[in-house]
Amino acid sequence: MNIFYKNRSVRHHGAERFLVTMTTVAILTVSCHQKEPVRLMGEAQGTYYSVQYYDSLQRNFQPQIDSILTAFDKSASLWVESSLLRHINANLTDSLDNILHFLLTNSLFIEDYTGGAFNCRVGRIVQSWGFSFKDRTEPDSTELAAMLQASHAPLTLNNHHLSKDPATELDFNAIAQGYASDLLAKFLASQGIENYLVDIGGEVIAHGHKANGKPWTVGIERPAENRYSEPVVETAIPLVDRSVVTSGSYRKYYEKDGVKYSHTIDPTTGRPVTHSLLSVSVVENECWLADAMATAYMVMGLKRAKEFISQNPKGPGTQAVFFIYDSCGTMKTYATPEFEKLK
Repeated sequence: MNIFYKNRSVRHHGAERFLVTMTTVAILTVSCHQKEPVRLMGEAQGTYYSVQYYDSLQRNFQPQIDSILTAFDKSASLWVESSLLRHINANLTDSLDNILHFLLTNSLFIEDYTGGAFNCRVGRIVQSWGFSFKDRTEPDSTELAAMLQASHAPLTLNNHHLSKDPATELDFNAIAQGYASDLLAKFLASQGIENYLVDIGGEVIAHGHKANGKPWTVGIERPAENRYSEPVVETAIPLVDRSVVTSGSYRKYYEKDGVKYSHTIDPTTGRPVTHSLLSVSVVENECWLADAMATAYMVMGLKRAKEFISQNPKGPGTQAVFFIYDSCGTMKTYATPEFEKLK
């Protein structure tokens, strides 16, 4: 058995950027009589990507995969100065391409579904707290009030043209990486590939099975003490035609005057969350949806998330596992009944 661990702590454009608080463990058992998959690895979106697939022709799709990810960054990345999203935020254009149109419409759907726990209009707030491409400048109350107003200003979408408050800045980091994984999966399917594992910085899609007929198995990381701790797998789940994404605050934060500030911003307050939820992993059909729901639950905290799931038993996000600190400072795990069925 080969177990592959990936550390997603990276530096991007001179600033530490800690994307996605999940370690993906692709547990692939290959015996000598089984055909091994094609394995491709590279860098994208400030992190790594890993793609494995079974192909009788043993085709190498790395150029196409790199091209898809480069085009995605040119559209939706806040780290690419010339990206379309940066131009939208700077009010240089109102025209959305297909990628931004998808991200925006589905972000607004999740915002409505979660009662505002998810909000893609918090771009300026995220930047002010130091979790984007700008320097860390903790906002004062006046600045925060103005940014909160802009983050709740209405948007009007007419076909692919967006009308927004000039002060409103979009940030799709809580959904974009999941959607990028979805796009790679769709590309592989278009090439007739039926059995594959796609992983962009811990945003994972598994389709079909391994050569031995068993499902792909993905490990979920136990929350670490800090961003430099070695990853430890808490649980492993079989994944067939599904996606899993983890969001958390234990690796992605910054510290000032001895205080750790979580990268998860509560859209209702404009401040980092302060509850005891360390991380949450969500399993869904589509990776963008798992990505968005994991972020929403990190905003809610465990109590609100459990209430939300009980009120929406047939909706997205019912398969989830949460890691929290209890009142004694001991880490505990809560898995939804639907998540338990995966094991």
